Amino acid sequence: MFSVFYSAAINGIDGLIVNVESSGIGSPQPRLDIIGLPDAAVKEAAGRVRSAARSCSLSLKKGLLTVNLAPADIKKEGSSYDLPILLSLIDHPTLTRMDFSKKCFVGELSLSGELRSVSGALPMAIAARDAGFRELYLPAANALEASAAIGIKVFPAENARQVFDHLLGGKPIIPVEFSEQDFFGASQVCTLDYSDVKGQEGAKKALEIAAAGSHNILLIGPPGSGKSMLASRLLGIMPPMTLEESIESSKIHSIAELTSELKPLLTHRPFRAPHHTLSHIALTGGGSYPKPGEISLANNGVLFLDEFPEFDKRSREVLRQPIENREVVITRVNGTVTYPASFLLVCAMNPCKCGYFGHPIKECVCSVSTRKAYISKLSGPILDRIDLQVEVGALEFNELDTSVSAESSVEIRKRVCAAKEFALSRFDGERLANGKMLTSNALMQPKHIRKYCTTDEAGKELLYAAFNRLNLSARGYDKVLKVARTIADFDKSELIKAPHIAFAVQLRSLDKKYNR
Repeated sequence: MFSVFYSAAINGIDGLIVNVESSGIGSPQPRLDIIGLPDAAVKEAAGRVRSAARSCSLSLKKGLLTVNLAPADIKKEGSSYDLPILLSLIDHPTLTRMDFSKKCFVGELSLSGELRSVSGALPMAIAARDAGFRELYLPAANALEASAAIGIKVFPAENARQVFDHLLGGKPIIPVEFSEQDFFGASQVCTLDYSDVKGQEGAKKALEIAAAGSHNILLIGPPGSGKSMLASRLLGIMPPMTLEESIESSKIHSIAELTSELKPLLTHRPFRAPHHTLSHIALTGGGSYPKPGEISLANNGVLFLDEFPEFDKRSREVLRQPIENREVVITRVNGTVTYPASFLLVCAMNPCKCGYFGHPIKECVCSVSTRKAYISKLSGPILDRIDLQVEVGALEFNELDTSVSAESSVEIRKRVCAAKEFALSRFDGERLANGKMLTSNALMQPKHIRKYCTTDEAGKELLYAAFNRLNLSARGYDKVLKVARTIADFDKSELIKAPHIAFAVQLRSLDKKYNR
């Protein structure tokens, strides 16, 4: 009476194969025990399985039945094991003799035997494929998402009986075919356009550089100057998402249950703009059973933190490690999980508590100590990690009262994509220490900076002067070089020249004005 089926679990953003083993002994009093470190939802599978079997006219084995979910040292959560548990308990001679070593089963059962969608279908499908499985059976609502794991046949099922009949040679289930064109055929164009933004040409140029090199950026200016408007349109000028980026980000959103049956894959870069009242746990992710937070949900996209000083101190300072390492590590009693966090950070803030320090017309009512206390909420270590620091000044009347259209996002995006392509051709397969591809100037490590950030003599002299005048840290020095490298990419110049250095330094010198 021993049988083995295979399912999958989630560990971080990756899947993990789980063996569903069942055995039984004869007994006049039937009982079903589920072991292998199950949570409450897994234990409750016993009731769902029995009811689903009756509804689908499937006979279960009799006696004292035990289901073991292996490996037993990993906590099993959720209801995705219902389908393989049911199949392992069906009393049918043909099913018992079949080889399921290349088949994986995932799905929650309703009491009527219908299959309900589960979270994390994409990472589980990828794990099954990488483990050598050839077929994956799961709820129809998850099939399109799972089909992105190219290399494994995905069979969508509406109910348990449909799976049973297919396995025994009855009515076949037609596998779902993934088509990259279906997901990425349409142009990834943002509906918000920079042509709507009056003035602020300097800030737009800085955001253009940020988009091309994935550089973090700080926008500082009075209320109503357009900081939020500028940030919300950044997606429209960023390079299109690649399939690899889409799959990585979709895995995170799938685990967080933010995907849908109609939109199982992200085809546009994510834009996350959490309110400043959120906790540091909601920002980084966590919980008893860790879930990704805002910084991971923004992976391969934009994390916009408006009114940045209003975030509590722990939320501000917890950004240090993810900004530097492009990942967040969450440690709990049950283990450690690592989530990707490769986002473009956009922070916006007022220059003081009242918001009008430096305003050409409105008078600032803050004292010097109040202003310094407010601006000091942006700590040195955090500011050091922000590549571009841009002032967004108050607009004048003639900038607003004009019929001349500003440059569209489409035109800006063409320049961004050209600069990005120039950088990618230079990297040509370079990898980071974690094994991932080097895809942007902001990701360059010290060895890449030495290799790709060559300056002319005038540029070296200017860099030396800036280092001493601005008291740059070693990290700040590297940031200036990375930004200058991106600026040079717009000119398709392999050599970083003095004007490129000058512009990069200009975009990193707000400390002096605000007397930090």
